Amino acid sequence: MTASKRLPKSIATVCLSGPLADKLEAAAAAGFDGVEIFENDLLTFDGTPAEVRRMCRDLGLAITIFQPFRDFEAMPEPQRARNLDRAERKFDTMAALGTDLLLVCSSVHAAAIDDPARAAADLHEMAERAAQRGLRVCYEALAWGRHVNRWRQAWEVVRRAGHPALGLCLDSFHTLSLGDDLAGLAAAVPGEKLFFLQLADAPRLSMDVLSWSRHHRLFPGQGELTVAPFLRDVLAAGYAGPVSLEVFNDEFRAAPSRRIARDGLRSLTWLDEAVGAASLPALPRLSGIEFVEFAVDHEAREELGRFLGTLGFRRAGPHRSKDVELWRNGGANLVLNAEPDSAASERFEQLGPSVCAMALRVDDPERLVGRAQALSYPVWRERTGEGERRIPAVRAPDGTLVYLVEDPAAGARPIWEDDFRLDAPQEQGGLLGVDHAAQAVVPGMLDSFVLFYRALFGLEPDALWELPDPYGLVRSRAFIGGGGSVRLPLNVSESGRTGTGRFVSALAGAGVHHIAFATGDAAAAVDLAATRGAPLLDIPENYYEDLGARFGLEDEELGALAERHLLYDRDGSGGAFRHAYTHAFRDRFFLELAERQGGYGGFGAANASVRMAAQRRQGSGG
Repeated sequence: MTASKRLPKSIATVCLSGPLADKLEAAAAAGFDGVEIFENDLLTFDGTPAEVRRMCRDLGLAITIFQPFRDFEAMPEPQRARNLDRAERKFDTMAALGTDLLLVCSSVHAAAIDDPARAAADLHEMAERAAQRGLRVCYEALAWGRHVNRWRQAWEVVRRAGHPALGLCLDSFHTLSLGDDLAGLAAAVPGEKLFFLQLADAPRLSMDVLSWSRHHRLFPGQGELTVAPFLRDVLAAGYAGPVSLEVFNDEFRAAPSRRIARDGLRSLTWLDEAVGAASLPALPRLSGIEFVEFAVDHEAREELGRFLGTLGFRRAGPHRSKDVELWRNGGANLVLNAEPDSAASERFEQLGPSVCAMALRVDDPERLVGRAQALSYPVWRERTGEGERRIPAVRAPDGTLVYLVEDPAAGARPIWEDDFRLDAPQEQGGLLGVDHAAQAVVPGMLDSFVLFYRALFGLEPDALWELPDPYGLVRSRAFIGGGGSVRLPLNVSESGRTGTGRFVSALAGAGVHHIAFATGDAAAAVDLAATRGAPLLDIPENYYEDLGARFGLEDEELGALAERHLLYDRDGSGGAFRHAYTHAFRDRFFLELAERQGGYGGFGAANASVRMAAQRRQGSGG
């Protein structure tokens, strides 16, 4: 499929929160072409179907389908006759709505008869009645259907019915959740019999498929199902109708409808690119985190400077025209921004001293700006003085700015030489750079962040970890790109008493709460920090007794770790990780010194519970 053959984009009203009018306005504002009207949204609407039709027309939305019609086929009498009468009533509703397509789900009723021929006869009768009124019917296999739960079974019923007004509806969740695929679809089903397509992603969970479907579906790109290959197979089979999102998700139904609708359209735009149906500016080549920026006032800047100084950072110079300072340690750059009337000052006024931005090194910042605009992510351009570099940025879902800096290693002039009056050349040695920056995410926002980092930057998700805090559970998932040069763990907790939950409460929102700096020798870095009075986190002796038992470390090595309060981890490939933490700065964020050996790719997740307990015990934030 080529970019010129654009398919209409649709979203089911069940995906969104609020009354029907709000859902329709959100879908239109996001840029959808159409909506699926979910029956329950219509039943609770204080108006007529004709009014819904007018609302959609005024908003520029087509009503792509009316759904669902449940428990219809292969029912005994007198239920069969009542079902046909019920269908006639729904046909009246469809005529008033101005849509010609009805979705019929495979029956889950206990009385349904296991007889494909009978099911086909019933659907033929329904399709005949629909056709007499200029309407059509599509049949969908529910993953939990009583007798029909696979698309091949549904197609066999449709094929037997043999009516031109009856076709097949395919749904990625109902197929992929059962471990099924679309092998043989193009050979078995004529393209004109594919009447409708619904898409949803989901995390891989071990639970009954009905509960999984009703509470945990996601937009494409937010989960782990192979939605892109699914869509590719449907298009190859000749499907030419709308591509529609049908997502049941408790958090989506509680979130602002416009934000969710925008994410939905972004997911379909990303999916279009994945299957070759659209051409977006190419994904960036990432090469690391160039700097992290803090919003401060003068008092907080002095205090934070002293805090950073204990880790070997020093003030490298002021900005040429703004009240901003650069602090450095080797390859690690931190920006302390006290400029009034700036994005940083807005952040400080709202949240106090906090991370307001970070910068990623990319091969072509302006190309990535074009990609952000194609995905409807807001772009920010800070005011600049004469001779200063204009550095574009995009806003993350929580408002944090992500600056886009051309990689100096590729020959670009370092931004620091244009924008700062440097006191001295950058020192060699010391820290290697930013190893990772972890973000605390408000519950309900995690999926928006997942789509942001995956669709815009091409970061790929690592395994999901569940980390036990003394006061609840923290779910953590890292997004990684640039060959491991960019690592961004996302942490979320439903409990307001966990370290992550308290951080979100303290900041009244999400944000970077943990920055890890890479070092080639964690022991030496900790020793140096200790001599400068760094507020390093104490780790209990019991941890080291267990560590020796788990990894069989020699007493000398174990003693060296314990003396410095270094934590230790090892992965399956034999790579090792040594790391130590500071106390939190004003209960807002904390820092880490991290040494990776032998290709270790994790984050020391096995040590997280020890770290969180130590932080709580010593009054630090998590």
